[in-house]
Amino acid sequence: MNDLPLVLFDLDGTLLDTAPDLGGALNRLLEEEGRPPLPDEQIRPEVSNGSVGLLRLGFRLEPGSARFDTLRRRLLELYRHRLAERTLPFRGMPELLEAIEAAGGLWGVVTNKPAWLTDPLLAALGLEARAACVVSGDTVPRRKPHPEPLLHATRAAGTERAVYVGDAPRDIEAARAAGMPAFVAAWGYIEPDESLHTWGADAILDHPLDLLPWIGLEP
Repeated sequence: MNDLPLVLFDLDGTLLDTAPDLGGALNRLLEEEGRPPLPDEQIRPEVSNGSVGLLRLGFRLEPGSARFDTLRRRLLELYRHRLAERTLPFRGMPELLEAIEAAGGLWGVVTNKPAWLTDPLLAALGLEARAACVVSGDTVPRRKPHPEPLLHATRAAGTERAVYVGDAPRDIEAARAAGMPAFVAAWGYIEPDESLHTWGADAILDHPLDLLPWIGLEP
C-alpha cells in the first residue's frame, strides 16, 4: 500500500496541450464569419478560459451579448469534430503519469470542460481508462473555483489526500478551498505578465516532473 496522494490535474493547459485544436476551431469560426484568423500565440493564453475566453478574443463578445450563444454552440461543434487532431499531453506529462502509476499512485482530472468534450478527448488519447477519476464542468452542480469538483474527485477515487495542479488562479483557489496542496503548471496557458507568485500556490512548477518530490517520489 503506497502513501502517495491522489494527483489531480486541470485538463486544458495542464495535462493536455489543447490549444492547437481549440485555436483551429476558433479560426474556422472566424473564417465562417468573414473575419481574419488569429495567430497561435494570441489564442494560446485564452484557451484556459474556454469558449467564453475564445469568443471574447475573437469577437469581443461577452455572455449575454447578441449572438454569443449561437457562436458558442458553433465553436463547440467545430471543436468537437477535431478534439484530438493535434492535441497531446504536454512534454514530460507522460513520464509523470507513468511515475505515479509505477509507484502505485492514482491520478485524475478535474476540469470545467463539459463531459461531452472531456470524455471523448481523454478516450482518444488513451487516458480515460487510466484516470482514477474524471470530474468535468457538469459532473457536479458547481464548477471551479468552488471546491466541490475537487472534493467529489477525492470521493470518487476513494481517498482523502490529494494535490491539485492547474494553470489558472481559479485552480489554486479551488484547491485551497478544498484543503489541498496547490501547484501552478507554469507550462500552461498563462499570460506573459502574470505574477504567478501572487496566486498563493505551494509551488510553481516549470516542468511536470518537478512535481515528483512534492508527492514523495524521486525526480
